Amino acid sequence: MPFTLWATSISLATQQPTVDEPTGVFGALADAAEWFIGLFQAGGEVFMGLVTGIIPTLIVLLTAVNALIRMIGPERIEKMGQYAARPGIQWYPVRYLVFPVLSVFFLTNPMAYTMGRFLPERYKPAFYDSAVSFVHPITGLFPHANAGELFVYLGIAAGITQLGLSTSDLAVRYLLVGMVVILIRGIVTEIITARMMSRAATNATQEASA
Repeated sequence: MPFTLWATSISLATQQPTVDEPTGVFGALADAAEWFIGLFQAGGEVFMGLVTGIIPTLIVLLTAVNALIRMIGPERIEKMGQYAARPGIQWYPVRYLVFPVLSVFFLTNPMAYTMGRFLPERYKPAFYDSAVSFVHPITGLFPHANAGELFVYLGIAAGITQLGLSTSDLAVRYLLVGMVVILIRGIVTEIITARMMSRAATNATQEASA
């Protein structure tokens, strides 16, 4: 008999206590709380992956590029503005591709937009459109240009990493597509600006003669 009681007590001690899952309103609150915490846990796991992966590389790259900019000197990019201001279709690539890319690379966001002061008024809106459209595509290879919004590229890179794909290939494609887009946007915006300025001049003439 004592042996039976001892075996029974051991059996009860080894059994895991069970608690019924809450139902109704409390069950919904428990599920919502679990989902809420899980969301931040997943974000923490992604962040740790970035800390041990891409972020150290980006920090070293930021340091190297900033040192390069200091050695070259941002003032030299100002000479490009004189060429970009010249009229003619042949200067479109200079004005809306080369000039915005160099401005964003050397002066970064938002100082790159100040380079528009070297352009005539009719070209300034188009240059701004090109430059502001390039501050994200450049971050893949040169994160110093827009470090404050690097999370946009890092969010895309995190998904690419989970798929087992190369982030270097993503960065190059990101940059090349951005260069094509800013050239198109610059040309289109210049055409729109010219029409709007012409319309405004016509309206002003009509009002003056009325």
